[in-house]
Amino acid sequence: MVPESKPITLNRFQRTREDHSREMAEDYVELIDSLIKEVGEARAVDLADNLGISHVTVSKTIQRLQRDGYVKSQPYRSIFLTDKGMELAQAARERHVLVHDFLIALGVDEEHAEADAEGIEHHVSSQTLAAMQRYLAAKRS
Repeated sequence: MVPESKPITLNRFQRTREDHSREMAEDYVELIDSLIKEVGEARAVDLADNLGISHVTVSKTIQRLQRDGYVKSQPYRSIFLTDKGMELAQAARERHVLVHDFLIALGVDEEHAEADAEGIEHHVSSQTLAAMQRYLAAKRS
């Protein structure tokens, strides 16, 4: 099944801005989910270290994600995903795996496929994801 993405905006400049905004939210919720699974909690300092950004930037972004209903957080406490945040993290992770597997099927090496999938996953339309999925299914048959 192809993970859902927002309807495509045909104005390429507007679409790119929308993709970048969604990309930030997806990266954060994916990382928060991973940290909770790996170490039992997600702290702002861990997000800053993993993303290579300042604690202040993380704090501002967490406030926005909280406002948008993706996370719950209190000062000096761990950060938790809401149901909406968990759904976004799962959808982003599924898109990443699909893009990664598609790149591998095309002959891209593992290191480059992983790095490239991280960028492509946020900018690919549902139509393109479906085509990738069909290609993989046909290749496996």
